[in-house]
Amino acid sequence: MERKIRMIAGTFILASLALGWWVSPWWFLFTAFVGVNLLQSSVTKWCLMEDILRWTGVHREGPTAAGR
Repeated sequence: MERKIRMIAGTFILASLALGWWVSPWWFLFTAFVGVNLLQSSVTKWCLMEDILRWTGVHREGPTAAGR
């Protein structure tokens, strides 16, 4: 689960930086939002993306991935 969250956060950050550079500087606010959420989750041990992944069922992995 943590690996998926890190991948999503990294993708959001890189995408919003690119959009902020080439489309509109307002996209940098999304970069800040992701950063604030990462900081908040490290302090409170609650992560919104983790809840979203659970609600959508993405957290479920097959039996062969259990050992990873």
